[in-house]
Formats: sequence, C-alpha cells, structure tokens
Amino acid sequence: MEHIAHKITDYADIYQEIAEEISPETAIAIHRLFSGQQIMFPKKLYNRECIYRAIRQNYNGQNVRKLSKIFEYSERQIRRILAENKL
Repeated sequence: MEHIAHKITDYADIYQEIAEEISPETAIAIHRLFSGQQIMFPKKLYNRECIYRAIRQNYNGQNVRKLSKIFEYSERQIRRILAENKL
C-alpha cells in the first residue's frame, strides 16, 4: 500500500505511538513486517547473560539492594547470581 498519511494523527493507535516516539518510517516498517500478527515484547530488553554480566561488573561488595532495583531482580536472586560466579 502506498504511504498516504499526511500527519501522525492519520495513523491507527499503536502506529501513531510509534510514529510519535520513533518515526513514521519505523511505524510503516513495523506495519509491513508484522501487520495482522499479535506480538508480545519481553519485559526485559537484554538476555540473561548480559544482565548477569552487568550485575557482576557493577557489584562492589555492598550494593545488592541497589542492583536488585536497577535490574528488577530480588536481592536473593542477585546474591544467587553472584554466588554462582563466586563474587
């Protein structure tokens, strides 16, 4: 379909949000790739290995509570991750 929108408010719901936050071109690309499909985005942007690595790199011996808030893991999970890596 030819691009017929003249302003961002011409886009339907979610595409309007994407056009406003990112760009109209991105909204069009997402429509082209996924129209008609139901997609769900994971809550976490990064994979487990990346998060665990960041936890290990940012651990200073006393900041388990701070790390739990940053990475949205419980303090117990943070301690387990650190224990698995002997930190």
